[in-house]
Amino acid sequence: MLDPKELRRVMGAFATGVTVVTTLDAAGKDCGLTANAVSSVSLTPPLLLVCVDKTSESHDAFRQSGVFAVNILSTEQEALSQCFAKSDTDKFAGVAVERTATGVALFPGSLASLDCRVVAAHDAGDHTIYVGSVETATTQAGEPLLYFGGRYARIKGS
Repeated sequence: MLDPKELRRVMGAFATGVTVVTTLDAAGKDCGLTANAVSSVSLTPPLLLVCVDKTSESHDAFRQSGVFAVNILSTEQEALSQCFAKSDTDKFAGVAVERTATGVALFPGSLASLDCRVVAAHDAGDHTIYVGSVETATTQAGEPLLYFGGRYARIKGS
């Protein structure tokens, strides 16, 4: 069996966009985490997936809420990505948010935002794969925040 550290190293060769995925806990409090395991699943119907680590402090909120939003970050939002990658902090303190129709937090300045309702959850090792039906989506111009080789990266020429 492949060592998890080796898999992480190898997958580091795959450049990804950086997102912050948000949801609400049972009391309606904002929860979220930085994620790069996000993918479009289907155009018709519009579906996407996010993978959430089972040890994440937000994992139960994703399981219970039935809704989530994906904020695709710009290079201007690297600090936001770093904040939401940490545990045991009030990640939303001092962070401006807008609300989706489902009540989930969106971050102004994101390159794109997608508001989703959970339609399926799949156990996948140490993660849960949440499939969401996209209710609404928006985009704006900007440069994408990327992750490659264990660090943030930019598109050459950008």
